Amino acid sequence: MTELINDVPLWDRLKKADKPIVLYGMGNGADMIIEVLDSFSIKYRDVFASDSFVRGHSFRGKKVLTYSEIKERYGEFIALMTFAVHDAPTLQRIKEMSGECEFYAPTVPVAGKGLFTPDYIKEHNEDFDKAYNILCDEKSKSDFINILNFKISGKTDYLFRSMYEKERLYEDILHLSDDEVIVDLGAYDGDTIREFLSATDGKYKKIYAFEPDEKNFRKLTKKTEQLDRIERFNLGAWDKKETLFFAKKGARSSRTAESGIPVSFDSVDNTVKDAVTFLKMDIEGAEAKALDGARKTIKKYLPKLYVCAYHRNEDMYVLPQKIKELDSRYNVYFRQHPYIPAWESNFYAVIDDNK
Repeated sequence: MTELINDVPLWDRLKKADKPIVLYGMGNGADMIIEVLDSFSIKYRDVFASDSFVRGHSFRGKKVLTYSEIKERYGEFIALMTFAVHDAPTLQRIKEMSGECEFYAPTVPVAGKGLFTPDYIKEHNEDFDKAYNILCDEKSKSDFINILNFKISGKTDYLFRSMYEKERLYEDILHLSDDEVIVDLGAYDGDTIREFLSATDGKYKKIYAFEPDEKNFRKLTKKTEQLDRIERFNLGAWDKKETLFFAKKGARSSRTAESGIPVSFDSVDNTVKDAVTFLKMDIEGAEAKALDGARKTIKKYLPKLYVCAYHRNEDMYVLPQKIKELDSRYNVYFRQHPYIPAWESNFYAVIDDNK
């Protein structure tokens, strides 16, 4: 695998940079990137935001400049993107900015610790090779390499060449029917439930929705109140029944933590007593645990699987191996949907009846 991941590592590039480094965006994402920059003794000069957004903001004692002001002040510079986007207009603007300046979107883990570096790939090279060889089509393999190169280099070109519209997923891979028994782990406010129902013209047999964050659970309940045949659980997905601390943020990024508010977690095997046909996991780094907790369900019913792979560094090689171990007949696909950084990198798996 290491021979295919051959771009210059972003942090090495920044250490040697002879251009001023500026941050595009502020908030928690910028804080995380500044922490990494500090660990390498890399200095940044300024912070900017889109021209239409700036209204006298400041961040870490620096006045937030407009993009126009940054260009006027520095001419040539390196821009580090510090936030996540997936809407088409902003993605297009980022593509344009990437052609106007030296532009990178650094990868820092959503959950877990450590940077995604060539040394990390080298350390786990055998596992990355296994994951790559599990993938069942050429697009999966090509995109897998592109995303690894993106994580190393921060170059958005790798993302743009891999982006695959979500609507195509249901036409090309998942092929949902009108009698699905859907388990949505990490249901948030019901956004992916709406996505599923759009693919089935609103038809389904049963929905089980898990959401551990209380604020999100209230949103989920309100936004799905018109649905029947749905069971909602204010519960996190795990490999067993357990109470864990939860960093509650009232958003998609709420996750388990070393401290916080105690929240109940349980496994799919303990909670869902039905013939599951479709199992989705977007649970902020708990996907490997949840797969273990759904082992009996998956082995018995062989549902279609939708498993997010961007929260932890190890997700890219651990998750496809776990899926294949559950049943060797699973065809495993990898797709990157429109998002910067490489969020919405997902594995999808369907049973091949010919195996």
